[in-house]
Amino acid sequence: MPMPEKKATKPAAKKKAVGKTSPTKAAARKPANKPVQQPMPMDHSQMDHAQMGQMPMEGMPPAGHAGQAMAMTGALCSYPMTRESSGTAWQPDSSEHDALHVVSGDWTLMAHGVFNLVADHQSGRGGDDKIFASGMLMGMARRPLGNGTLQFKAMLSPDPLMGRRGYPLLLASGETANDTTRLIDRQHPHDLFMELSASVSQAIGSNSSAFLYAGLPGEPAFGPPAFMHREAIMDSPEAPITHHWLDSTHISFGMVTGGIVVDRVKLEVSRFNAREPDQRRWNIETGPLDSTAVRVSWNPARTLALQGSWGQFRDPEQLEPGIDQKRWSASALWADEIAPGWKMATTLAWGRKTVEHHNDDALAAEASIKHGPWTIFGRGEMTENRELTDLEHGPAYRVGKASLGAIRDFRIADHWSFGAGGLVAVNFVPDALAAAYGGHNPIGTMGFVRVKLR
Repeated sequence: MPMPEKKATKPAAKKKAVGKTSPTKAAARKPANKPVQQPMPMDHSQMDHAQMGQMPMEGMPPAGHAGQAMAMTGALCSYPMTRESSGTAWQPDSSEHDALHVVSGDWTLMAHGVFNLVADHQSGRGGDDKIFASGMLMGMARRPLGNGTLQFKAMLSPDPLMGRRGYPLLLASGETANDTTRLIDRQHPHDLFMELSASVSQAIGSNSSAFLYAGLPGEPAFGPPAFMHREAIMDSPEAPITHHWLDSTHISFGMVTGGIVVDRVKLEVSRFNAREPDQRRWNIETGPLDSTAVRVSWNPARTLALQGSWGQFRDPEQLEPGIDQKRWSASALWADEIAPGWKMATTLAWGRKTVEHHNDDALAAEASIKHGPWTIFGRGEMTENRELTDLEHGPAYRVGKASLGAIRDFRIADHWSFGAGGLVAVNFVPDALAAAYGGHNPIGTMGFVRVKLR
């Protein structure tokens, strides 16, 4: 191509001429027959699991932002990483994802954590006061393996520091502090080791995979994501009274899950140890994998996650040896931006325990609204509970709770925030229990501060 002849003009004059040239005249000098090439959009749905897992990370948003997690893929198949929650449970693709990501060679490392310091007051005759610490620290490492992904996860909790009796929580029940007496109106502490697990997946089609997940402890395929991972209520330091209907299996000391993913549907089966952890919260327990759970999950849209699950629990209650349970669960999780800068998330969940031909149900509805540094959260629950008295096989009492709280976060470093908040809960007890609780509507309050790695 011949070079254009240079004009004999001074550099200063050239600068002046360029500075005075209007955009319209400059555009007129462009060749009219040379189209501007636009980058082709990336269609994730046409990529297999290995291609998605090996996508370059250049140009991603800073670590810890949801945009980065949306660009990364899940450990089980080629969907956005934001779909994955606790264990192998699914949440909406549009869910919040606060975590620190680092890439080292073929490995992607992730860290996430929250530490709460809570001042708890529960009123009435069954109430008590306590200051306690709760939270979790989670680490993950993953890398491509063949046409899939290998992943390791570990999660630790400071809960054992609160003591064997846990913290006061009206209408909560389950587990024991001394091998002989059930905890009533108290939430038991979780074990130091909340998860030590590994998973491997392999693509079996353009948008499908088979996977295997095992943990000691780990979370079998039953129920919605564990409560501390559900976006609608994760900012609350208060455990749900529906915990032992919906998600108490999230720390099972021994479990193996196998499943398949086909596009937006996942089918999985678990064999696991259903026995409640004992009051020794610092150790790792073992037991036979003699219980079974089956779960079907479906994400029909990026904002919605549905699941239905069934489980046969062998000898789950420490204080009721030889008595088995059947459990059912169904849930819907939704999350989306409702206005610029405003994010909302909700949970609707149902659970049923069948013990010796008795069907006892539980319902939970949760919601949160986030705007800037503020989060408002709330939960409403109902349970049919046979463990609220000292009777070994007492009647099922229908009780309920409604709580509302808020927290304000302050950024204190690139990946750290400090938050301060509180909540108020109103409890609803029937006439038969009113005397034991000092009335029909005892109140619970919590004030808390937290530090969060994000």
